[in-house]
Formats: sequence, structure tokens, C-alpha cells
Amino acid sequence: MPRLHGTGTATLCAVSARSLFEVIERPPAGSIPDEPGSYQFKDAHGRVIYVGKASSLRHRLSSYFQRADRLHPRTRQMVETAESVEWTIVRNEVEALMLEYSLIKQHRPRFNVRLRDDKSYPFLAVTTDEEWPRAMVTRGARRKGVRYFGPYAHAYAIRETLDLLLRSFPVRTCSPGKFRQHERLGRPCLLFHIEKCAGPCVGEVSADDYESMVNELCGFLGGDTDEVVARLAGEMGDAAKALEFEKAARLRDRLESVERAIERQQMVAERDEDLDIIGVSDDELEASVQVFFVRRGRVVGRKGFVLDKVEELSDGALVGRVMESMYGDEPPTGVPKQVLVPTVPDDVGLYEEWLAMLRGSKVAIRVPQRGDRRQLLETVTHNAREEFVRHRMRRASDHNTRSRALTELQDALQLPEAPLRIECYDMAHLQGTDYVGSMVVLEDGMPAKKEYRRFKVNIDGNDDYAAMEEVLTRRLQAYLDERDQPIEERGEKPGKFAYPPQLLVVDGGKGQLGVAERVVNELGLADEIPVAALAKRFEEVYVPGSSAPVRITRGSEALFMLQRIRDEAHRFANSFHRERRSKRMTASSLDGIPGLGPARRERLVKALGGVRAVKAADLESLQALSFLPDAVAQAVYDKFHSDAT
Repeated sequence: MPRLHGTGTATLCAVSARSLFEVIERPPAGSIPDEPGSYQFKDAHGRVIYVGKASSLRHRLSSYFQRADRLHPRTRQMVETAESVEWTIVRNEVEALMLEYSLIKQHRPRFNVRLRDDKSYPFLAVTTDEEWPRAMVTRGARRKGVRYFGPYAHAYAIRETLDLLLRSFPVRTCSPGKFRQHERLGRPCLLFHIEKCAGPCVGEVSADDYESMVNELCGFLGGDTDEVVARLAGEMGDAAKALEFEKAARLRDRLESVERAIERQQMVAERDEDLDIIGVSDDELEASVQVFFVRRGRVVGRKGFVLDKVEELSDGALVGRVMESMYGDEPPTGVPKQVLVPTVPDDVGLYEEWLAMLRGSKVAIRVPQRGDRRQLLETVTHNAREEFVRHRMRRASDHNTRSRALTELQDALQLPEAPLRIECYDMAHLQGTDYVGSMVVLEDGMPAKKEYRRFKVNIDGNDDYAAMEEVLTRRLQAYLDERDQPIEERGEKPGKFAYPPQLLVVDGGKGQLGVAERVVNELGLADEIPVAALAKRFEEVYVPGSSAPVRITRGSEALFMLQRIRDEAHRFANSFHRERRSKRMTASSLDGIPGLGPARRERLVKALGGVRAVKAADLESLQALSFLPDAVAQAVYDKFHSDAT
């Protein structure tokens, strides 16, 4: 814990944060110290809702004392909730960083980034604080007097590795109770007889030999494998020369077990390199993080977690938060010489100084630009991206989760019923050309791809509002036409737009919402079809009759469902736009000639040597082609020679 400057107590700001939010003036000059420290915003009940750090408390806190419309929406929400702010002065920026992490860990403020581990990763631990240390697979919080190696992705992987290593390093794995039981009986357990335990409970190994064995195991797990392999190979050779073939065979088996354990640790870098590689994949709400721990050139562990991006974060600030969560507590693999990141964190010098203090020597934070390290970072980032996809799919496919999301939407938007059918619309174009619209559908929270629709939009210029109005009018008018059609004329199969949405969502802000509201009003559907708009920039939801966005809890299943259908509508519109643009760019002057289909057109161009040659060909040359009927040849000739005729 860093030392507090001065008295060591937090100083309570006498001015309410809410009044500061509403008044543009700053606090009296000199009331906030121009020194490094950590600050904490508190709500009316005294709960800490946000913790930050600053090299200058005066400059940082002053950024909160301004007009509401100049603040980021997430910052604005935090300041509106706060009632007071406190600060703690420390000696330097590194201590401010350490204090910030300690306070976040202690109070878990609602407006700070939240770490959500989807599982507790297993570690291989060695209890060095016991008289006879033991090896074990463990999860959960770490404790003093235990060396940890990992974490590993799967428990079975580390158990298999430990089973292989016990043949070469037969340390005890039994619980303290079982150890004392066999110590009283004077008989070792089965592991001693199959040579997977040295038998310290019955005095079969001296304390010095056992300590050496434990140190070798820890060194091996830490990545120092060459010395162990060389020792076993040398002892096996000596035993063979001395004609001790049974001993040589046992050493051979141990050497094979060690080599198989080494193979489980993937070689990714040079032998003497210690690296941590951080890969990130994120969106507006969450970020998936994967970390590979490389020691002596081998991947000795990996870890993944999901961050809830509650506070306003740049890419560099996000990487900084990830590093704080990784190294805030003593990391099991220690701090390496280098940390590879996708983006340099803000105040990179501060983080390098902090890590150097933890390691005891210089630490470099780098963004690799080329070579093997760049490929390694891309591999870790790919893992983060894939895990993010799996995380979103798990949330989307769970029935209970979908039901909760629909209920939350009903409550947040004050809908008459849970929206079992949600439609979302988006536009796509390129500078006003190839305008298209998309309609995607969720039924019971799941994509109904058979219900997706695409629209070609006929407007002049770049006008998203007019395009949205045309698409919505065509879709809802088609629904009215089918609804009002006599029963005997409808047929058994429902039409393309037979079912109305129970929630109509448009991609955009207040402008797009106004268009949707106007369309449903003009068609007389305002009481039947509720509308909403989702603005992508801040994930704000707008509904008719309110200028302020609807507050939907960040990280909630309701907001996640809206975000997912919005992203799907965007993807669907863009794919249709690319398809139309590609067709237009590959259009030929030979299009539209009666009888000249794609196959015959391709053969004609190939036979004459190009489109220009087809245009210049006379009628006799065209009629001489065996695959081209005379009527089609005449149509091709007339297409390009009608003026001359």
C-alpha cells in the first residue's frame, strides 16, 4: 500500500459533486491540491461509486466541473449520481496507481470497469511453507507461502502434466490429514510403491534431497527445462556405463515423462525470452481479454476474462485497466521483461515504472510491428476474438437469458407486452448511390432469418431520413394491405409481411426515431406498433415523447439484445449494398440484349476477343458463329449499329 502524503487521511471535499455539475464555476482556487493522488466519488449513502487517479488532482477533478452537455454520457451519469468527492494525496504517480487499484478492489465501484471471469482458472501450486512441501491443483484466491504456476485453460491438462512430472520429481501430493495418518502407521501409501512419491511420511528421503527435488520441480514449471533434461540424460548414461540397467531404464522412463510434459508447453519464442502477451477484442459494452504467459520461450499458462466497459475508456486506457487487473496482485508467474500489447496504454511510462518496481528491473511495454512477435500477438488477439464470439453466443442462445431480456425490454420501454417479434431497420449506401435498406427479425429473442427482408431504395442524393421513411412505409403498408385483404383471397400461406412487429427498432438517434414515429402515425399504427431508436455511439435508446434517452442498465440482457439486432441489421444492409455495387461495377454494355444470357455472352466475348470487338463486328461475322442464333446475332448487331442503319 502506498504511503499517504501528509496526515495520511482522506480529505473530504466540502462541495457537493451534484452542485458542481450544475454550476460551471470551479471550486475556489487552491482548494484542490496540485499533487498526485487518488479521488473517490461517493453517492448520497456514502458508497464509493467511482475511483480514479491523477498526476495532478487539481487538473483532473476540474474536468468534472463543467456543463453537462460537454461531458461524456457515462461520466455525466456518474456525476449526476455522486453527492461528494474525496481525495487522497500520495507521493508520486506510481503510488497513485497502486492506491487506485486497492480502492477499486476494496469498494468495487459501480462506475469503474468490472472484471467478469467466466470461470476460475486452475493453477499448479507448490506449498513451500510446509515442512514437506506438496504439489496440488488449486483454484480460487491465492495465499502466502504457496508458489503458483499457470493459470491453465483446463484442469485436466495440468493434472496430466503433474502426473507425468511426478515420475521425475516424486514430491508428495496428499493432504495434511492423509500425510499424518501414514506417518502414524509407519507405512507409505500406494504412490510410494509406484514411484510417484518419495515417501517423506516414513523417512524414505532426507530433508535436503526432498528440498532439492522441490526446487527442481519449481524450476521446471517456471520454464527452466534444459537443466533437468541434461541431468536425467547424464544420470541415465552413467547408470548404463555402470551396467545398472534397471536404474537406467527407470531414468529413461522419467526422461520420457519430462519430455512429454515439455511438449505440452508450446514453444513460441526464443529460449531466453520472458513475455506476457495481451490480446483484446471489444465492442461498445464489453471487452474480451486473453493473456498468454511465456517463460523461457514456452507458453506456461493462459488466462481469459471479460471486462464490462462501464466507464469511458480509450483503447489505451482499456489496456491500462487490463494490466492493473493482471499485476495489481502478485502475479503467479511474476512480471516478465516485456509485455506485448495491441495498443500502448495511456501514461505508458507510469506503467513501465510500476512494473519495474514490482519486478526489480526494467520492464518494457511494446506494440510489435512485424516478425514473430507480431504474429504471436495476432494469435492471442484471435483467441480473444473467438472467445468473445462464444461469450455472446452463450448469452444469446440461453432460453432463460432471452426471456429475461424480453421482460427487461418490456419494463424499460413500458411496452404492453413482451416483444416476442422485434424488427430492426438500417440503411446502407455509398455517397448516395446504391441505396438499400434491411429488415432483420428476432422471434422469441432468436434470429428468424427466413423473415429477413432487403429493400432497394429509390431516392435522389444522400438522405437517410427519406430512405428510412420509404422502407418503413413500404413494409407497413404491405402489412396493412395483407391484413385488410378478404380472407378468401389471402390463401393458406401467409404473405411476406403478414405479421406486425411488437417492437420496431431503427438504427440511429432522434432523427431516425422521428421518421419511424411519423410513418406509424400516418398509417394509423401508432397504438399497435411501438417504436424505438438505438444510437450506436453511446448505446442510448430513445422512445417517442421523451427527449432524454431511456436508462437501460449497461451489461443487461435487454441492452445486449438490442445491440445484437442492431449489429445484425447493419451487417445485412452492408452485404446487400456490396452485392448491388459489385453488380453495377461489373455491368456490361452487352446486358439487356434479348437471347444473350450470361453463358452465351461470355462465350461471345471470348470468341471475338473482347467487348470492343463484339461492338465492331459486322452482321456476317456474328451470324457465322455456330452457337449464336441468327435472331440473337441480329439483336447484337442492332444494339451497336442502330444509328448507322
